[in-house]
Amino acid sequence: MSFDPVYKLVKQIPRGRVLTYGALARALRLPGGARTAGRAMGATPSGKGIPWHRVLGANGKILIREPYASLQKKLLESEGIPVVESRISLRKHLWTPPGKKSSSAKKTRRSSAPR
Repeated sequence: MSFDPVYKLVKQIPRGRVLTYGALARALRLPGGARTAGRAMGATPSGKGIPWHRVLGANGKILIREPYASLQKKLLESEGIPVVESRISLRKHLWTPPGKKSSSAKKTRRSSAPR
């Protein structure tokens, strides 16, 4: 399995925002779920501009081991995301991947426009 779709989505996470392994897996319908997302992030190639540090465990927890956990914390804090006891507030910093808009949503928007 190629992890390219995972890296493509992770590159879209804006500065100051994060995504969980589970949400990443659901967005891409990864077989194996969050574990597969974790494996992909563990295999992130260096020098490709993939912001691996923006992907966290459930409840905003840093799950990777040292020395990378300290680096992840430092990188998140450099983007204005406070890390307290290896956690960040998902309520404030969770990013929602763009979804496909249904045609009914487009119709609703058009019909509510002023004429």
